[in-house]
Amino acid sequence: MRVAVAGLVWGTIPLVIRFADGASVIKVFYRVLFAVLGIALWMAVTGQLGEMRTLSRRKIGQIAIQGIILAVNWVLFIAALEMTNVATAELLAYTGPVFVAVLAPFVTGERFDVRVVLPLALAAGGIVVILAPQGLGVASPRELLGAGMALASGVTYATLLLRGKNILTGISGGAMMLVEYTVASAVLLPFALWLYSRGQGPSNPATYGWLLALGLVHTAFTGVLFLAGLRRVRTDHAAILTYAEPASAVVFAALFLGEPLTAWTVVGGAMVVAGGLTVARLAPLEAGPLPIEAAGGSS
Repeated sequence: MRVAVAGLVWGTIPLVIRFADGASVIKVFYRVLFAVLGIALWMAVTGQLGEMRTLSRRKIGQIAIQGIILAVNWVLFIAALEMTNVATAELLAYTGPVFVAVLAPFVTGERFDVRVVLPLALAAGGIVVILAPQGLGVASPRELLGAGMALASGVTYATLLLRGKNILTGISGGAMMLVEYTVASAVLLPFALWLYSRGQGPSNPATYGWLLALGLVHTAFTGVLFLAGLRRVRTDHAAILTYAEPASAVVFAALFLGEPLTAWTVVGGAMVVAGGLTVARLAPLEAGPLPIEAAGGSS
């Protein structure tokens, strides 16, 4: 439920992006920057900030790499949206859960769960049903490059999820995100400054309000929620449940942006929900979740 709720909240990100102006990379920069500030404040108030002093150099290095991959993932996806049609970019980007299901046994040590084949097919097929009527394909070298970037974003997403499962051992979600998002902010800062110099920054105070919500709600809060869920379920199960994000995004767009809600969208959404519910009802294959002590106490 934690993972699915995080996915549902992420489905409202397109609404925030639509209401906020400015370059996409700047929006991503503020997303991680405000998330860092929010997480740091929350950890300070709850007395958990001291955990940062206990992290080993090896653990910090692992999370720092995670932050670099995160920045690359979001930039790849944004570039893909700008270089090819949205349906193609979205579809290829959401191949990530497929990569997770295939690679999890080799990376996390979780033995392959043949039971995920049906729900994965349902969820991924639902996304195809939703996006295909919007027009798929590449008609130029630029669009082909954009499609390649979208596929690469799917691979980097899978990398984040697979690495994150192992890194979570012995560290709280807050500490992990604080390091990860700080590194991502540092990576994106030069690009944000360059875009500001070209006059592509936000043009009104309301935009900064939307970006603050993007950082605190859609990144910090949902990040804690998602990592708490990932700690307790298999990586491939969590990946399938994140299909709630693209499925809910089209519903929210119809409700709040006036975009059409077609019969294909309803059918595809039902397939995604069916896949998610099937995964949620699967009994664990192995021993229970990581012990709560691995979460860093009360967090």
